[in-house]
Amino acid sequence: MKFSAKDVSPVRSSRSARSFKPIELKSEHVGDYGNLSQIGIGFDQSYASEIADILIKAGYGFDSNDVLPGSSPGGIQTSASIPTLVQFLQAWLPGFVKYITAARKIDEFVGMSTIGSWEDAQVVQGMLEPQGNAVPYSDITNVPLTSWNVNFEWRSVVRFEMGFMAGLLEEARAARIRVSSSGEKRSQAGIALEIQRNRVGFYGYNDGANRTFGFLNDPNLPAYTSFPNGASGSPLWSSKTFNEITADIRTMFAKLQIQSMDRIDPEKTAVTMGLPMGVNQYLSVTQNVGGISVRQWLRETYAMARVVTAPELTDANGGLSAFYLYAESADDGSTDDGKTFIQAVPASFMALGVEKKVKGFLEDYANATAGVLVKRPYLIVRYTGG
Repeated sequence: MKFSAKDVSPVRSSRSARSFKPIELKSEHVGDYGNLSQIGIGFDQSYASEIADILIKAGYGFDSNDVLPGSSPGGIQTSASIPTLVQFLQAWLPGFVKYITAARKIDEFVGMSTIGSWEDAQVVQGMLEPQGNAVPYSDITNVPLTSWNVNFEWRSVVRFEMGFMAGLLEEARAARIRVSSSGEKRSQAGIALEIQRNRVGFYGYNDGANRTFGFLNDPNLPAYTSFPNGASGSPLWSSKTFNEITADIRTMFAKLQIQSMDRIDPEKTAVTMGLPMGVNQYLSVTQNVGGISVRQWLRETYAMARVVTAPELTDANGGLSAFYLYAESADDGSTDDGKTFIQAVPASFMALGVEKKVKGFLEDYANATAGVLVKRPYLIVRYTGG
């Protein structure tokens, strides 16, 4: 921290009562003032003599006999050092640079639904299937009857906590560098809980007996399909041409439409393309003729598509990256919200309480999540290797 002049009170003089002696300035000291001109201080001899006479008449003097035994001839008692400490020569930049973690993208992929309560054990989604087929009519046959069948897909709620403790001395000392120790710890507690919720959102959480899955491993997800190799012999988009990348994308959209039995039209339905981080940069690959990029082609051909990236999709399938394409929802006559994915979060951040201690205080926070549930797997296609 940089100190200004007002922060330091100048010590004009300090003389111990036990060693107090009159100052005596003698005439032989006057000639020494000429040496001051070497450092830019201009005292001529007549001026110094005049000052010396005034001090002598006033009863002041500098006595060279005041040197203590064993000291240097000039009377210096301390060891040689740099006159100005480096602390007084520092210029401090404003603020602090904070370390960050990887981007948390699960909410951008599937959103977040706040449902249930922190203490709940499960989040349940009912699945209803109509049954029965119409048969040719006859006056003498039995009436064919329709029916329905119901199943319940459930996910376990898992809870996490993160707290902190701050002491009085800790807070006081942190304040000297313009930092609130408790404020920083409280903020980090929230970030830590969000990091954990994001991880569960992608990978789920296994404690041995629960059913909490994520965007990458829900059991309802369809199997992966591999991208074909390009002319370079590699399936990676980094090695493919404009025509090869657009062919891969076109194949994904076609498979999505076929898989849904034409219930959705990818050219008219809001869809999300999930890519590993950095792969979206190859959407800038351009056509040899015309100069149009893959990104421009995608916007013009599939105007309802959006592209989202995440670190978790990198090497997600046994060392190969994962590519997702899915319709975000469908109007299929269901009585739910119609979404393809749902991230069920009973509590994203919950203050458990504060405990006052003699020398500080303790705070604790928690969250609760059931991970991600795939409700309409026919609206999802997954590819790998690009």
